[in-house]
Amino acid sequence: MSHDEFPTDDPAVVTCGLPYANGDLHIGHLRTYVGGDVLTRALEKLGQETAFVSGSDMHGTPIAVQAIEDDIDPEAFALEYHEQYEETFPRFDVAFDNYGHTHQETNRELTHEIVEALEREGYVEEQEIKVAWDPADDQPLPDRYVVGTCPYCGETARGDECDEGCGRHLEPGEIEDPVSKISGNPAEYRERTHKFFTVSKLAEYLSEFLDRLEGTPNAQNQPRQWIKEGLQDWCITRDLDWGFEYPEVADAAEDDTAEDLVLYVWVDAPIEYIASTKQYTERVGPDTYDWEETWKESGEIVHVIGRDIIQHHTIFWPAMLHVADYNEPRAVVASGFMSLDGDAFSTSRNRAIWAQEYLDEGFHPDLLRYYLTTVGGFQDDIDFSWDRFRERVNGELVGTVGNFAYRSLLFAYRNYEGTPDVDLSSEVEDRIVEAIDEFEAGVNDYSIRKATQAAVDLASFGNEYIQRHEPWNLDDEAAAPVIRDCVQIAKAVAVLMQPVTPETARRLWDQLEADGSVADATLEAALEAPPESFGEPTELFEKIPAERVAELNEKLDERVADATDSEETESDDTTESEGGDMDLEPLADERIDFDDFQGLDIRVGEIVAAEPIEDSDDLVRLEVDIGLETRQVVAGIKQLHDVETLPDTRVVLLANMEKAELFGYESNGMVLAAGEEADLLTTHEDAPLGSKIR
Repeated sequence: MSHDEFPTDDPAVVTCGLPYANGDLHIGHLRTYVGGDVLTRALEKLGQETAFVSGSDMHGTPIAVQAIEDDIDPEAFALEYHEQYEETFPRFDVAFDNYGHTHQETNRELTHEIVEALEREGYVEEQEIKVAWDPADDQPLPDRYVVGTCPYCGETARGDECDEGCGRHLEPGEIEDPVSKISGNPAEYRERTHKFFTVSKLAEYLSEFLDRLEGTPNAQNQPRQWIKEGLQDWCITRDLDWGFEYPEVADAAEDDTAEDLVLYVWVDAPIEYIASTKQYTERVGPDTYDWEETWKESGEIVHVIGRDIIQHHTIFWPAMLHVADYNEPRAVVASGFMSLDGDAFSTSRNRAIWAQEYLDEGFHPDLLRYYLTTVGGFQDDIDFSWDRFRERVNGELVGTVGNFAYRSLLFAYRNYEGTPDVDLSSEVEDRIVEAIDEFEAGVNDYSIRKATQAAVDLASFGNEYIQRHEPWNLDDEAAAPVIRDCVQIAKAVAVLMQPVTPETARRLWDQLEADGSVADATLEAALEAPPESFGEPTELFEKIPAERVAELNEKLDERVADATDSEETESDDTTESEGGDMDLEPLADERIDFDDFQGLDIRVGEIVAAEPIEDSDDLVRLEVDIGLETRQVVAGIKQLHDVETLPDTRVVLLANMEKAELFGYESNGMVLAAGEEADLLTTHEDAPLGSKIR
């Protein structure tokens, strides 16, 4: 591992957190897998040798208990969902180089090898612990089928995690007032001997590891608190019949502790990353990709995960790798949570946009990939609604990217039958180089949003460029340099957009009749001359009508109502608020330091002009005076405020927000507002315009 900027001379592997093989995928799940796919494609654009791997998580208590309830073998039960995932991911162009599952022999062998190393190096100890027991059925209770009170925050928690409160990993016996979720009986604790990985001995190493770790700030900072509080040793066995048996060790003849125990699911789950990479090498050969070079010598290991499994990937997993003499991760990229139209996804209430449903509605995968990638930073909590989806598609993909590509190539085809035979201007060449630099910077910052924005901004520049020069008002000779520049920009956009919209980029590349495949093209191709001739182009994207969104919202509302009426049950995914009539979002787990806050340039402003944006249900164009200058800002407040009354309204503006383009308008800042009703923030007294919020 080099920690040099990508591309490096060492092979890379990008992994995604394993989907648990016990339910259908919805678009919230897809955020991580699309993110991993986009990052992989972007690294390859830089010229980085990269493998993209994952697999289905087949073990654990929920699968074991669900299989019992359905009277089916747990392996057969999990394999059904594994096969569904294998079919679903490619339909969203999530192109794993290898997608395995945790119950395969490759993973069993590697898991036993690593656990044996933990034993051999003296990092496994036996401890007597209290295990939840159902006295009526006289059997141990799997950790996820115990519910009780978290000893750290007092919220309702399940046996292995405080999923409704502080998010802490819980060891067996820690939960208070346990109750069996299977029978509803009060549970009792009984003494059992289990195996523990003594992570506490590795606190110094893990602290140094976090100093080296790259990725998102939540993955870098959150684990430091756990180390500061004192690491607890980690129970790595469970009272279950389903999973990998504890391996035989040198002193097995004198030790029957591990009999009737299986390894905890979080031991073998991350090892599947190695197993899947190994399977890829076995399929393509080490000359194409060598898994041992990546995992045992000098590879760049990048994990793309959900925020709820940061602890596993930044504490337990690197500790295991370190003891077993494997490479540590270079980066952990952790997403924020995703909600649906302001509320949490709830599979039990059918409050979800299912992956198959999205495809059945006839939407192209590239549209969702673009939304998931650009609606917020990867570590940010984001919200999906059909209305916002329509706005981003119509405003950015149709209005900016698609509009520029079609008008440029159509003009070139009709007037020159391809690319005019003139030189590329220095202005446009410099602007493409700038876009490439922005793309590279985004990838090295693990920000797929910034990398994608580089392409959209380049298309926006192209629209401005063609509008400024008005080639339709020039003769063919005078217009030729303008169109030559625009065709080059279109080619560059195809290259830079390919990681996030691979199928659409392929169609644009094919319309240019460019050589080779855009999937294989590296960034240098953005500046290579386009073909001399090409045919008539077609539109890349279609607008989504407002009435179509209304239909989709109605379908979702009806489905949720039916599920709620038929079954009064708590959501398995939803956290309920306990503080009044209005549901409030939980407080963020992560803290920012004072320097981070000082980096926010928040100013007192005043709206001096406001007008609704045509064809948008929600957007308003504002001109905001912040003392030093007047900024144009696009805000989604049309439905919540009388636009005519907005001028002269005092507001608070985040001035160093990244610029964005919405419906063809540049937004240079963000007006701050509270709640679903967009209550505009202001100051109590008349602070001068431009005053900084401190």
